Amino acid sequence: MTYQASIDSPLGPIALTSDGDALTHIDIGTKVANPSPDAVIEAATRQLGEYFAGKRKNFDLPLKVSGTRFQEAIWSALQAIPHGETTSYGELGRAVGKPGSARAVGGAVGANPLPIVIPCHRVLASNRAITGYSGGEGIPTKQKLLALENINYR
Repeated sequence: MTYQASIDSPLGPIALTSDGDALTHIDIGTKVANPSPDAVIEAATRQLGEYFAGKRKNFDLPLKVSGTRFQEAIWSALQAIPHGETTSYGELGRAVGKPGSARAVGGAVGANPLPIVIPCHRVLASNRAITGYSGGEGIPTKQKLLALENINYR
């Protein structure tokens, strides 16, 4: 069974999807027409509200992602980036044992099904520049998320 609901946020609407056991998808910029929330979505709604209010730095939600082994390794490494800190695509590649794979890392970061909760916005180019963002309105959405965490970039 699939459950869905949307929340209003400083980024605009955010659609949340759950399989009843775990959060499976977050879509920034999308509003669900016929909400059907469950306990997972209710917890995600509360925790995201706390995050946007500056009261939460870490999420404590059951998550389920499905991708290639490489994507899942990158998504796991993203979860280790502390609130308010950043890493680079190259550093992420080295962290998962694939040095020199910055382009592939970028593809995996862009395919993250749970943005914000799996903090792909904390990845910058090695010169601290924003190179892109696949959620919401793209780079402006990433800039808002970085500002929420007081992260400086170029």
